[in-house]
Amino acid sequence: MSAGTETVLDQVAFDANGLIAAVAQQHDSGEVLMLAWMNRDALRETIETGRACYWSRSRGRLWRKGESSGQTQRVVELRLDCDRDAVLLLVDQTGVACHTGRLSCFYDAVRDGKLVSITEPLVDPDQLYGR
Repeated sequence: MSAGTETVLDQVAFDANGLIAAVAQQHDSGEVLMLAWMNRDALRETIETGRACYWSRSRGRLWRKGESSGQTQRVVELRLDCDRDAVLLLVDQTGVACHTGRLSCFYDAVRDGKLVSITEPLVDPDQLYGR
């Protein structure tokens, strides 16, 4: 662990649960892929390895993006917002980002007062997770 990484982490405004919102965006197209959460350990690992690591609130453990699906995120650049309470990860996404098999988790749009799916899965989720 580098001293520089710890200096950066000390400047992050984690919430009362020790988490920070993290938005992953495809670095070259600008497509917003997903929102997840990071704790200090996940952010440290992401900074030090260059591979996206999140905190899974449902599993209560670190979640290395792609560990079960192979759909990884290589971090091109990591940015903090002005309040340092949100992280933007500019990533190179391998495969799809969403567990539904879609490129982006943001596939439902509100149109004429209704939710409409605007993209279809590119990959069968059962194939991604070996169900």
